[in-house]
Amino acid sequence: MPDTQTVAVERVGGDLRCTVGESPVWNALESAWYWTDIPARTIWRLDASTGALRSWRTPEMTACLAVRRSGGLIAGMETGIFSLSLGDGDVAEASLLAAPAPGELTADMRFNDGRCDRQGRFWAGTMVRDMAAARADGRLYRYDGRGLSGAMVSALVTQNGVAFSPDGRTMYLSDSHPTRRRVWAFDYDTDDGVPSNRRLFADMADCAGRPDGATVDSDGCYWVAGNDGACLLRYAPDGRLDRSLALPMAKPSMCCFGGADLDMMLVTSIDPGQGAGAGAAGELAGAVLLLRPGVRGVPEAAFAD
Repeated sequence: MPDTQTVAVERVGGDLRCTVGESPVWNALESAWYWTDIPARTIWRLDASTGALRSWRTPEMTACLAVRRSGGLIAGMETGIFSLSLGDGDVAEASLLAAPAPGELTADMRFNDGRCDRQGRFWAGTMVRDMAAARADGRLYRYDGRGLSGAMVSALVTQNGVAFSPDGRTMYLSDSHPTRRRVWAFDYDTDDGVPSNRRLFADMADCAGRPDGATVDSDGCYWVAGNDGACLLRYAPDGRLDRSLALPMAKPSMCCFGGADLDMMLVTSIDPGQGAGAGAAGELAGAVLLLRPGVRGVPEAAFAD
């Protein structure tokens, strides 16, 4: 296992802390970052040029985001896939686009991690909110102009880590529940949007942390937040652990490339509730960070309305 490296970090928003910061996304047209604080029902925006922060409240918990070509965002929320319009006020306008079949998304579940494939189809998965229940009821879905697919992957406990290789022909998916801690790779049909040939990519049972949100860099390496491990982990395309970056919080939740040259990374995190400066949670639990990982990312596709 490679030695863990340290990297300079910049804290976003001064003393800003998210309860469960998640799903950062870079909007190149706006030169801005977006992310969500799930239980706070809040979407945040950071203007990369001015450093200005804005936020909008949402009617449901918003777990994952992607930019829409037509403007606004697409999101996986509590009851389905929604379109979000962010206006001049502080409340987002949410319109339901699609929901799973009856019985697949019960009242004790919600959507979790998601992103667009290289062709602009939105992928998002579900989970049981109470992780202690360890119920494998989570499913992964694809949403496109024709509607929401049936479950493309089933029997997930805590669905996470969706990402696509630079050429779009490999899809990654993880289960971050403590009983799973695995990342899988799939062959991905870019024409039909169908994954196949599921195989184990990384078993994190013996690594720092559990696999949370993820992204892919221009070398085709898979970057994943090591939740409970205070680190970001970089895996080569062959599944070899290539690099580990130390972070000042125990529970980083997701990372995203952005900036004009895609050489910056924004990292969200979780505050488990002990409050500011909480020992084992890390001094910056819940903070949002910017750092330079030493490699460049790949432009993320916007949702193709």
